[in-house]
Amino acid sequence: MKYDIFGGMLPAVEITLNKGESIYTQSGGMTWMTDGIAMETNTKGGFLKGIARSFSGDSIFMATYTANNDNAKITFASAAPGEIRPLNIDASHEYIAQKGAFLCAENGVNLKSVFTKSFGAGLVGGEGFVLQELSGNGTAFLELDGSLKEIDLAAGERIKVDSGNLAFFEKSVEYSVETVKGFKNILFGGEGLFLTVLKGPGKVWLQTVSLGELASKLRKYIPTNNN
Repeated sequence: MKYDIFGGMLPAVEITLNKGESIYTQSGGMTWMTDGIAMETNTKGGFLKGIARSFSGDSIFMATYTANNDNAKITFASAAPGEIRPLNIDASHEYIAQKGAFLCAENGVNLKSVFTKSFGAGLVGGEGFVLQELSGNGTAFLELDGSLKEIDLAAGERIKVDSGNLAFFEKSVEYSVETVKGFKNILFGGEGLFLTVLKGPGKVWLQTVSLGELASKLRKYIPTNNN
C-alpha cells in the first residue's frame, strides 16, 4: 500500500492498493475511487462492536474496499479543516484517539471504543467520555482539527487539556477526567466542569481547534426562521 496526503488545511489521502490489498472506513467515508475496487459493508467484528463504535462517533457499519487489480486508487477526505495523520500501528505503537478521529485503516488494524475510567465524570464531561483505541498491525489514518502540537511527557508528568483539544496519545499515557475547582471558575471560567488530565510517560498530540467549540461559535451567525 502506498499513500499521498494532499490538500493543505483541507486534506485528503489518496491510497494506492495492489491486488488483494484492503482498506476500511466507516460507512460513507469514501470520497472517490478508480475501477477495480470491490466494496463490502460489514460490522467489522460483530454487531455489538459496531454499536460500541457508534458511541465514539463512527457508524455501526464499516466499508471494506479491496483491490481486484494492481494500482487501484481510493481517496478519503477530511470533513473539516485540519490534518490527516498516518500512524504505523504495531504491538509497540498503540494509540488512543478522540472520538470521530478515525478516517480509515488497513485490515490488520483493530478499532474499538474505550471509556473514561470515571463513568460519571465522562458522562457529563462531553467529548472526553468515549475514545477510540487503535491496535493490531498496519497503517491507520486520523482526521484531526486545526494544527497539531506534540508533547513528550516524562514519567509522572501531567498536562491538563480542554477535552475538545485532545487529538490522540500513546497507550502508555494515563487518561482521566478532573473536575474544575472553584464555583466562580465553573460558572464564569468558560472551560466547563471538567478537564482532561494526561499523565506520562508517553507522547500526546493536541489540536488547536475544537470542532464542537467552533460549531458553537458559528451557530449564532446562522440565520434562523425565528423572529
